[in-house]
Amino acid sequence: MIKVLNPGFYSTIQDFGRPGYQHLVVPCSGAMDKDSIVFANRLLGNNDDAAVIEMTMTGTSLEFNSNTHICISGAEMSPKLNDFDILQNKCVSVKKGDLLTFGILKNGFRCYLAVNNGISSEKVLNSRSLYKGITKSHKLKKGDLLSISEPLKIIKKNAGIKINEAHFSSDTIDVFKGPEFDKLTNLQVITILSKLFTISKNNNRMGYQLEETLENTLSPIITSPVLPGTIQLTPSGKLIILMRDCQTTGGYPRVLQLKESSINVLAQKYTGKSITFKLIDE
Repeated sequence: MIKVLNPGFYSTIQDFGRPGYQHLVVPCSGAMDKDSIVFANRLLGNNDDAAVIEMTMTGTSLEFNSNTHICISGAEMSPKLNDFDILQNKCVSVKKGDLLTFGILKNGFRCYLAVNNGISSEKVLNSRSLYKGITKSHKLKKGDLLSISEPLKIIKKNAGIKINEAHFSSDTIDVFKGPEFDKLTNLQVITILSKLFTISKNNNRMGYQLEETLENTLSPIITSPVLPGTIQLTPSGKLIILMRDCQTTGGYPRVLQLKESSINVLAQKYTGKSITFKLIDE
């Protein structure tokens, strides 16, 4: 078991989410940065989609009540085990009674803690991802007890993986044309693909709103399906990039669609960070 001593700003349990249930008005959900949980899970010998703890902006404080192995990936949050610094993207042995804490955010925005065999929380619609209205709770709370199992195999503790630094440093977001892209004027297309956009304070697991506006002459559309990564153009000219917990339908023109890997990159950015869009072939 793992006891949550301090949940941090916004920490949840996440796996790959619930794709395939949008017809039931259930969001896809899942880890915001799937690349990072895959890195950590593979180092531990887990399935790629094994449930992890996702921490946003600040880390948690955890007490381990059983032996296990862990791996921390994603944003750099100065992790310590029993007050000693530990490395990210490496397997670390944890003993019963050990305390894991996090400190200053140095890079990125979302950090992931994977444990050997994954977090064994309740599955709802084939996923352990927390989501308000679907699971009993939507985020971790002080005193929560998370079930884990004892490691079944020996893991090389010095195993590591080379992280692509561009995942955190690049400001280029690869996109495809959205269903309403061809309704944009030539000037709108040039602007949206050349302008530097800034992430506003209105950003969370549901969506990222951008500060700069785009002159909008498009009419609203009939409510239509949307996905994580869909970029909507609002009547005011604001662009909203839908993220993992987004709604399943929307009535704003869907002008662009993020590549899956770009959703992972964007998940590591926060208020004030700048991005540009690069149109790629489908």
